[in-house]
Amino acid sequence: MIVAILLLPVCIGAGKTLWMVMRACGGADLTLVPILAGAACWVVIYLLLPKPMWIYVFGHELTHALWVWLFGGRVKKFKARSDGGHVIVDKTNFLIALAPYFFPLYAVMVVATFAVGHLVWGWQGYLVWFHLLVGTAYAFHVTLTAQTLKTQQSDITSQGYLFSAVVIFLGNALVLLVGIPLLTARVDLTTMLEWWFENTGEVIHRIGKLI
Repeated sequence: MIVAILLLPVCIGAGKTLWMVMRACGGADLTLVPILAGAACWVVIYLLLPKPMWIYVFGHELTHALWVWLFGGRVKKFKARSDGGHVIVDKTNFLIALAPYFFPLYAVMVVATFAVGHLVWGWQGYLVWFHLLVGTAYAFHVTLTAQTLKTQQSDITSQGYLFSAVVIFLGNALVLLVGIPLLTARVDLTTMLEWWFENTGEVIHRIGKLI
C-alpha cells in the first residue's frame, strides 16, 4: 500500500507524458492512423462477434509462464481453457503475477515476427499492415483484460487492489511510452524519459506545496 501511494505521482507523470508523446507523434499518418484503425477494427469485432476467450486465456497463462522463465523459475503445469486456466510454478513475485495485465503478449509477437521478417526478407513495404496488426493486437489485450478484471482475479487480490492497479497502469503506460516513439520515430526515448521525469517532479512539487 505504501509503495503504491508513493508511485501515484509517477503514474500521473506517466499519463501526462503519454499525452505529450501522442501529440508529438500525431502527424505520423503511416503509423498512428493504421494503429488506430486496427484498434477500431478489433473493437467492432469485440462488440459484434463471440469473444475468443480461449486465445486470450492461453496468452494470459503463457505470459505467466514466460515471466517465470525470465526470473529463472520452472513451470510444472500449464492449463488453458475458454472458461479459465492456471499455471503451477516454483517461483512467483508481483511482476510474474501481474504480467498478463500489462504485458501485451500478442502485440509483442507481432513486433517480433515483423522484426525477423524485415531483417530476412525486407518487409519495408508492409509497414502499414504491421502497424494495423499492432493496433489490433493491443486493442485485443486491453479489451479482454478489462473484461477479465470485472471478475475477481487471484492475481490481483494476492497483490492488493491499489498496488495491482498502479503496476498495471505503469506497465501499460511504459509499453506505450516506449512503443509509440519506436514505431513513429518522432520522439526519441531520451526525450520521453526527460518529459516523464519533469512531469513527475512537477506533480511531487505541487503535492509538496499542498502539504
